[in-house]
Amino acid sequence: MTDQSDPANRDRWARLRFAIIGPLLAAPPAKGELQDALRVLSRRTWEHPTTGRPIQFGKSTLERWFYAARRAHQDPVAVLKTKVRRDAGRHRVLSPSLIEAIHAQYRQHPSWSVQLHYDNLVALLGKEDVPSYATVRRYFAAQGLRRVPRRSRSKAREPFTRREVRSYEAEHCNALWHLDYHFGSRNVLTSRGWAKPLALCIIDDRSRLATHTQWYLT
Repeated sequence: MTDQSDPANRDRWARLRFAIIGPLLAAPPAKGELQDALRVLSRRTWEHPTTGRPIQFGKSTLERWFYAARRAHQDPVAVLKTKVRRDAGRHRVLSPSLIEAIHAQYRQHPSWSVQLHYDNLVALLGKEDVPSYATVRRYFAAQGLRRVPRRSRSKAREPFTRREVRSYEAEHCNALWHLDYHFGSRNVLTSRGWAKPLALCIIDDRSRLATHTQWYLT
């Protein structure tokens, strides 16, 4: 997670923001054309100042930067720096019970996303006792509670490789046949009234070839 309170990162963000809206300050659009110009910029992709990944910005965000820089006559770049929160470095309104619930839930479900953890914390403790999603997400990142991908089925079966595992009971075709009925999900109208049909299926165990499938009333 990028530390936006770092002075170097704040400078990088300010330079990127000014590079995006700077041309609009140097050559202001004609009256009534500002929104169109901002809309064009919002469709463009830029390089993240710290990660280098592609990033886009909404029109309202670009508009806020534009007016903030235009009002700053002395140093428009400085005003575009990321604001440092007063409580930077501290976790807001995380009660001991919430912290305990977070760690207990993470131990049971390390593969859950932060959003899923947050939704379950709200359901468990109530909306009043759980702060915003952004606050909980920052706590997860600070504590190193990262999402652990679930093991695939093949990896999950590795400890049992010494056991006999077969996809089917029969080793070759025509060695074992299965026959069973299945009730239909809908009734059908016959000359005697409504009835629930049954499907008879005969299938080869190995090839999974169904040689006979037919509907019956009894």
